[in-house]
Amino acid sequence: MNNLHILVTGGASGIGLGIAETLGKQGARITISDISQEALDAGVSKLKEQGIDAKGVAADMSDVAAIDAMAASLASDPVNVVVNNAGLQYVSKLEDFPADRWKLLIDVMLVGPAMLTRALLPSMREQGYGRVINIGSIHSLVASPYKSAYVAAKHGLIGFAKTVALETGDTDITINTICPSYVKTPLVEKQIAAQAKENGISEEDVINKIMLEPMPKKQFIDISEIAETVAFLASPAAKNITGQTLVLDGGWVAR
Repeated sequence: MNNLHILVTGGASGIGLGIAETLGKQGARITISDISQEALDAGVSKLKEQGIDAKGVAADMSDVAAIDAMAASLASDPVNVVVNNAGLQYVSKLEDFPADRWKLLIDVMLVGPAMLTRALLPSMREQGYGRVINIGSIHSLVASPYKSAYVAAKHGLIGFAKTVALETGDTDITINTICPSYVKTPLVEKQIAAQAKENGISEEDVINKIMLEPMPKKQFIDISEIAETVAFLASPAAKNITGQTLVLDGGWVAR
């Protein structure tokens, strides 16, 4: 990771911060972005406490102008690797799903990654090296009820990555999508409560009968597993892995 400048969106907490910590400890220069300046400051402080070269840039991933401004602010130290991780969830039957929330999920988790990648590709081409790593989900491959916007956005990432892989085949730029099943993060904790309400069952039943039931290994994915997969994809060793979907699902889709 030495000499690589890595940008992680949604990097102030959860999976994003875990990725930033892992890659920073391996010698990368880290920039994290988040919509919350308070969360961003706390995340940067945590990284610096571990001796990581880190900085933060506040950005709203649903705002194309903000995305372009963030990319421009990093032009003096070009980004080599971008991890499109920012995300959010809303659980509801489609007929009760607020239209503005549906659009927001698509904007943050599909339009945002596309526009950030668009903004960073020219400098990656100039450097002759670039890695775009999307954090997808098991819901990039399968569906669950009450998550129509999330599932649509995460499915879209795979098609987006395949297309950009074809467009960047002439240089050492790759784009891939990592698809973990459930990771125990604050976002998933909120989902457990929301799913329990929508399905009329206990939170324990949500975990065992909805989240872990399809997984032969019956366990949540560790953030470290995702982070180490990112580290490999960011490396020169992965130069011919592009347009791919890497599934960390405990055997879910093997059924």
